[in-house]
Amino acid sequence: MNITRRQPADSAAGQSVNDDELHAITPQVSTPVKDDFIKRGTPQFIRVTLAFFSAGLATFALLYCMQPIMPVLSQEFGVSPAASSLSLSAATGMMAIGLLFTGPISDAVGRKNVMVVGMMLAAICTIVCSVMTSWHAILLMRALIGLSLSGVAAVAMTYLSEEIHPSVVAFSIGLYISGNSIGGMSGRLVTGVLTDFASWRVAVAFLGVFSLLSASMFWKILPASRHFRASSLRPRKLMINFKLHWRDSGLPLLFAEGFLIMGSFVTMFNYIGYRLLGAPYHLSQAIVGILSIAYLMGTYSSPKAGALTAVYGRGQVLIGSLLLMLVGILITAFNPVWLVFIGMAMVTGGFFAAHSVASGWIGRRAKRAKGQASSLYLFSYYAGSSVAGTLGGVFWHRFSWVGITAYICVMLLIAVGIGYRLMKLSESRIAHS
Repeated sequence: MNITRRQPADSAAGQSVNDDELHAITPQVSTPVKDDFIKRGTPQFIRVTLAFFSAGLATFALLYCMQPIMPVLSQEFGVSPAASSLSLSAATGMMAIGLLFTGPISDAVGRKNVMVVGMMLAAICTIVCSVMTSWHAILLMRALIGLSLSGVAAVAMTYLSEEIHPSVVAFSIGLYISGNSIGGMSGRLVTGVLTDFASWRVAVAFLGVFSLLSASMFWKILPASRHFRASSLRPRKLMINFKLHWRDSGLPLLFAEGFLIMGSFVTMFNYIGYRLLGAPYHLSQAIVGILSIAYLMGTYSSPKAGALTAVYGRGQVLIGSLLLMLVGILITAFNPVWLVFIGMAMVTGGFFAAHSVASGWIGRRAKRAKGQASSLYLFSYYAGSSVAGTLGGVFWHRFSWVGITAYICVMLLIAVGIGYRLMKLSESRIAHS
């Protein structure tokens, strides 16, 4: 099916509101009179694409740059693998918390302002982090980085769903997420390689300066919002919309999906470095960093998944992506390095495809307070990174890679079950529309 303007079939199902609630939320629902959406092939579309590509690149480079050097941090600061993973979990955990606030703030003060300020602060905090000598100070700066980046993550997909023509929203979100995949790869690649030739501090400082430049470009070229309508930040309205999101039959399932797919993906990358640096591989830090080129699979799979949803539907593409992740993590259980890399690439491709579908589905179902709905999805998404990623350290410590494989497989099997339920809900809604 083609992706067109939102139809009543995608409205929230099973919602029941009283007159007061309806009065409180009605001002937030507005439809532009003119068809002045940004269309594919126009100069504005190119500017938006470049701006969000740079935003995704900088955001995810900063967020995940510590992941390949966790073994180095363990050695330098004398902490365990699980404790070392806090250098990532502190950032993703605070990002998850920040998402609960930055999404609603963007509904009130505007999309672009929130994103620009968040990118600038995250870049500055990264530069400061590179000179910290205390482990706790590093964790504090990483937490502030995650809090700052929540301003980008919460708002990006909302901006795209508001400003891009509905027929190409899924494609546009896929392009944005492909920038995320390159950012995640670049952050891991730069720190993994530069740490071998200089130090992890030089690598982190380099990424901080690069992200500051990216934030400046984003500020200059991103078009101002045309369809944004400011809404109140009154707690009563926020709570009403919060309840409405959770009453929907599909949104909570998408929130759970975000937790599981992100938890699975981050767990693999958190501990694959420990495996490959040790026996029997004894790979160098630079080689482990270079293996992050598996992220290029996400650059292809995320926009491809967005396009495939128009043909096969969101449910089928989501389940197919999750099954690809499941097969990939099973392949990493074999010993040959080339098989491990193939498995990593499959998990990466499946992950970015699944995230592209699930995140795009949020904007399709939410009929009001889209920034808040997107924030709730991303809260669950990054909570999965923080909670599930750190818990994976227990399985690594006790059962090595076999434990990690089993742990991820369980999460993905649950995710497949949820995906099947979402597909049935979607089919039921279409049948009754």
